[in-house]
Amino acid sequence: MLLGRGRRGRGTDDPLDAAQEDRVRAVLALGGVPRADLADGVQQVRLRLLERAAKGDEAPRDVSAWAAVVASNLAMDWHRARRRQERLGERLAALRAPEHGGDEEAGLLSLAVARGLDELPDAQRQVLVLRFYADLPVRGIAERLGVPEGTVKSRLHSAVRALRSRLHEDEVV
Repeated sequence: MLLGRGRRGRGTDDPLDAAQEDRVRAVLALGGVPRADLADGVQQVRLRLLERAAKGDEAPRDVSAWAAVVASNLAMDWHRARRRQERLGERLAALRAPEHGGDEEAGLLSLAVARGLDELPDAQRQVLVLRFYADLPVRGIAERLGVPEGTVKSRLHSAVRALRSRLHEDEVV
């Protein structure tokens, strides 16, 4: 189960309750964080909440919403780090000669789409991936990210327009 609960041995001082932890896991998972890294992401959110308390800051009014936003930001940070690694891999792959001539066109299209996604602002890329790659409905994305449906629709519209423009500029489509 993707949203498993590793709660053995947790004390009552935990700043996240079970529902909040599940929401954090869901936001991280929907943000593309691999299953193996979900527990670390939850711990990062928990740590940030504890650090906030240690500094003497007041607890957020809505811990669940605050934790979801922190989790979404962590997912974006994870993607930025992954993108840096992928860019190096793309450069190395581009140095290799294609093995099959027919796959070259599909490979060029995939690379152009990847580059176009890379250039989108994080929030636009996030909703585009959730909508078209994860096949989530707008309402589900809005609920998971804690933003209005109109915001999701606006980000999707802008992202699709920017990606389409990029692909036309590169004369891929």
